[in-house]
Amino acid sequence: MTAAGRRGPQPRSRAGLVALGLVAASIFAGLIALGVWQVQRRAWKLDLIAQVEQRIHAPAVAVPGPDQWSGLTASTHAYRRVRVRGVYLDRRESFVQATTVLGGGYWVMTPLRTDQGFIVLINRGFLPPEQRRVQNQATREDTAPVTVTGLLRMSEAGGGFLRVNDPRSARWYSRDVAAIAAAHGLHDVAPYFIDADADSGAAGAAAGGAAGGDRAGPVGGLTIIAFPNNHAVYALTWFALAAMVAAGAAYAIRSEWRNRRDGDREGA
Repeated sequence: MTAAGRRGPQPRSRAGLVALGLVAASIFAGLIALGVWQVQRRAWKLDLIAQVEQRIHAPAVAVPGPDQWSGLTASTHAYRRVRVRGVYLDRRESFVQATTVLGGGYWVMTPLRTDQGFIVLINRGFLPPEQRRVQNQATREDTAPVTVTGLLRMSEAGGGFLRVNDPRSARWYSRDVAAIAAAHGLHDVAPYFIDADADSGAAGAAAGGAAGGDRAGPVGGLTIIAFPNNHAVYALTWFALAAMVAAGAAYAIRSEWRNRRDGDREGA
């Protein structure tokens, strides 16, 4: 049979085979690397979850003072249970839009001047819209000293999803400590805030009085601690894609070997 009458695909050139092999090997290695990275991320996430679980159930400790602020990080301090004593500056509180298990409303962020002299923003809890109107209309003085316990949270800079904080209009979509402090002219403010416990005595004192005692005011203790952990799924996906690339490469090699074998037989 002449060359023109041969059936089936022609064998690829050696250069073409080398190029295809390099491309397949590069893709395979990249997918494996992504899978390994997700495995490592999963181990890190599980360790983080274990640390946070330990922190939230540990006894409360004193809040970090100014000498410790430079060393604060989310990985080492977020969700640590803390305790602080001081006086609320109620007339300088801010309302941050929130969506909770109780519905839509606001987080009540009130500065607290600590016994040590610096200021910590306290998230006293959730307040529905109708109570915010009552709170705005009330004339209140700074409260008596209180002791607050809760979870240390890191500042949420910038804003919320597709929304940017507007300090001039007092429209807050995230608990941005630095921006809130600047808007109220506060100084010596800690770079974190505290989510007050429901039973810390911090949530309802001033707001309950402002509302005439009809309701308890801000509802504390609503912190949701949830860390997405889909790394195992991602890892399996990358490894599966790598296996598909390897299978495709193996099929291509087998097809090429068959083409060359058939070509050798026809040539003979």
